[in-house]
Amino acid sequence: MDSFKELSRPLQNAISDLGFSSPTPIQSKAFPLILSGRDMVGIAQTGTGKTMAYMLPILQNLKFSNQTHPKILILVPTRELVIQVVENIKSYCKYMSTRVIGVYGGTNINTQKITVSEGADIIVATPGRLYDLVVCRALQLKDVKKLVIDEVDVMLDLGFRFQLTNLFELLPEKRQNTMFSATMTKEVDLLIDDFFINPAKIAIAVSGTPLENINQQCFLVKNFYTKINLLFHLLKKQDFNKVLVFVASKKNADLIHEKLNEFGASNLGIIHSNKSQNYRIRTIKQFEEGVIKTLITTDIMARGLDLEKISHVINFDTPIYAENYMHRIGRTGRAKETGNSLLFYTEKEKKEKLAIEQLMSITIKEKSFPSEVEFSSELAPEEKPRISQGYNPGAKLKGANNAFHEKSEKNAKSNQGGSYRRKLAQKYKKPKTKGDKNFNRRNKK
Repeated sequence: MDSFKELSRPLQNAISDLGFSSPTPIQSKAFPLILSGRDMVGIAQTGTGKTMAYMLPILQNLKFSNQTHPKILILVPTRELVIQVVENIKSYCKYMSTRVIGVYGGTNINTQKITVSEGADIIVATPGRLYDLVVCRALQLKDVKKLVIDEVDVMLDLGFRFQLTNLFELLPEKRQNTMFSATMTKEVDLLIDDFFINPAKIAIAVSGTPLENINQQCFLVKNFYTKINLLFHLLKKQDFNKVLVFVASKKNADLIHEKLNEFGASNLGIIHSNKSQNYRIRTIKQFEEGVIKTLITTDIMARGLDLEKISHVINFDTPIYAENYMHRIGRTGRAKETGNSLLFYTEKEKKEKLAIEQLMSITIKEKSFPSEVEFSSELAPEEKPRISQGYNPGAKLKGANNAFHEKSEKNAKSNQGGSYRRKLAQKYKKPKTKGDKNFNRRNKK
């Protein structure tokens, strides 16, 4: 597809309203393959327009229907991505009579049962909640003609392989399979071999290729709490107007959020999987509207979500897997805009930083540590030295004040049964051998 003029008139009008003038490379290559009905696997970096790449050809062939069961099934890894994809699809079929429903966990399943029972053409779902709805017979997949799996590598990382395998077994054999991912792993290859039929493969960017419009820099930092001081210092700058801060764990995200609040940082937000669904949706909306200036998050926000005009992505922790760095920085510099990425790393994280540079075949420009930022001597729990003690069960603990002592005479007594049992045992005694009846008789006299 060289231009959007090849689309039907309703789709052309909707795309025009959205302000898109020409298709991206992934959209141009995917359109004729998906339109032909052939299985397809697409590998493309985040922010290249994958949602539109698989939806435009599907909507082009979708005919009006009032049936209850869906004909199109789209699987995505997170709740936020379900909401985003549903909104995108509704904007594409603005001038079409297409029913789109999103289902995901973290909300009342009974409400979703009622919603899906009313009928839909397209279902967008997370694998876990979709499987629950199918098992309880609220939803049937017998009429699904096209299956799309977006961000499949993330799904497998999140442990959805079991649900995916079960869902494949419940789907009709005669269907078109389309898969999109930013990376190709061994598990993804196995999934393709098991369930896809001779798929066409298209790759727009090799995994690890850095986005040219992102300015990447890094800081060597002493420790965790010095990183917080550096982060607070940077957030005070005017050009840091919409910042996404990636942290390795939920615990660290909460701690950083708490410390920045203590320092007096304003317009902060935080998102991770322990937050409720309504809180997460509200926080993302406030971040998009500019009410929240800085959003602290785990890798839950690193994939799929289309957040516009993010000025900076800060990697507070150096990711263990180098490819995760690519997904994180892909949140900035979208739609050919210029983006900025900062990486904080300690001496212990140098190995992970080198792995990132090796993957991307570049050297991240190192910036000198700002002299006005205070070095912290406080250590995070994981940074404190561990004292190993040899196994010595007989040694007394220092400062125990003789807490370990022999039992008192009262507590040392053992339970020997009631007096009746003791009298019987004394009278009949235990035979020396089990079957010597004569010996037993002699001892009774």
